[in-house]
Amino acid sequence: MDLSKLLRKNIAELKPYSSARDEYAGEAMVFLDANENPFNEPYNRYPDPLQRELKQKISKIKDITPENIFLGNGSDEPIDLLIRAFCEPGTDNIITFNPTYGMYEVAAGVNNVEVKKVSLTEDFEIDVDALLETVNPNTKLIFLCSPNNPTGNSLDAEKIQKVIDEFDGIVVLDEAYIDFAPGKSFFPKLNENANLVILQTFSKAWGMAGIRLGMAFASVEIVSILNKIKYPYNLNILTQTKALELVEKKEEVKKWVKLLIAERAKMADLLKGFPFVVQVHPSDANFLLIKMHDAKGIYHYLVERGIIVRNRSNVHLCDDSLRITIGSSSENETLLTAFKELV
Repeated sequence: MDLSKLLRKNIAELKPYSSARDEYAGEAMVFLDANENPFNEPYNRYPDPLQRELKQKISKIKDITPENIFLGNGSDEPIDLLIRAFCEPGTDNIITFNPTYGMYEVAAGVNNVEVKKVSLTEDFEIDVDALLETVNPNTKLIFLCSPNNPTGNSLDAEKIQKVIDEFDGIVVLDEAYIDFAPGKSFFPKLNENANLVILQTFSKAWGMAGIRLGMAFASVEIVSILNKIKYPYNLNILTQTKALELVEKKEEVKKWVKLLIAERAKMADLLKGFPFVVQVHPSDANFLLIKMHDAKGIYHYLVERGIIVRNRSNVHLCDDSLRITIGSSSENETLLTAFKELV
């Protein structure tokens, strides 16, 4: 893949902003370079713009070199940056399938980039032929989400690979929910596929949604482009410090994932027993998509009882459906009790 043919001309020619902390490596005792206030340590200092220490920790967990890691303010930041880097506003387009995570379309819209949507099949699988037929010379990015949101299913690995092999642009594979899935990540295939970008997050399995930390894994060339156009200090010192603390809890995270998968199976079985439930779709994520009679009415019934779920009834292929996150056993029991009172 020739990245120069995909990259916007102005981005290729852009001279990146060089922050004070970009211009040296190692330890220093006296900082008189960045016009910082010398008081109120450590919050008076700008954070490491490349998050070197945190990337070292993540590289050991993920078994990948730090140079292949980009860290962002949630996964939304690399989504936005990829569109900004490779899509000429008003000219280029991206392809997503429908339904899927809504931020791909929002980020494209903000950047004045057309979105071409390809419907999933009735069983929520990719129609690879239809997707590839939608590609035109101005298609720069294809976004795939597996396990998919809001459907919860993992996409067929062979079909994902076919898209990667046959598309001349960049394939962005969003694996936000991969920790809850029985299938394997595409991580081992990164070195074999120069056009592949994998997104993951600390918001789901790792329980860090509040600190907003997303990850993109890609070739050194693509990561360098993202670093070139990101804001200088895109991850604040509080996020980096808390993440360094929390990444040491990987064994505890495994226990959380195991518990949530067990709760997911239990909830799927119990929810099938309610007369207003039409179908509980299979899920490889930490949520269930449930088709039911009068989903809108049940949604408002739950809101009145202080239980918030997601009404997905207006989403393609998800008519009369609620998306319900798997919570703690007590939270799940509260939901079940509300449903029992509805019968």
